[in-house]
Amino acid sequence: MEITTDQVLASLKDVLDPELGINVVDLGLIYEINSEGSKISIDMTLTNPACPMAGMIATEVEQAVRMAFEDVDVEVSFIWDPPWTLERLSPEAKQQLGVPS
Repeated sequence: MEITTDQVLASLKDVLDPELGINVVDLGLIYEINSEGSKISIDMTLTNPACPMAGMIATEVEQAVRMAFEDVDVEVSFIWDPPWTLERLSPEAKQQLGVPS
């Protein structure tokens, strides 16, 4: 059975940004997901490239996917182009943070 992008995104809804308390999906931190066989590659960013929690967040993303899908190889990469902006926030995240839609 092929693992879909939507399934991977659903598994990442429990991974919270420790400072904002909002999940990485609603924050718009997940840029791309590729699934080929038993390998899942995730390109993501952070709200700030100097974030001291980068390693912890990447580990939590990897662990969430491994827990959702048995026997998968997960690779998490940080990318900085394009840079993250407030426009990437989901409507729910904008509401939580008080950002105008």
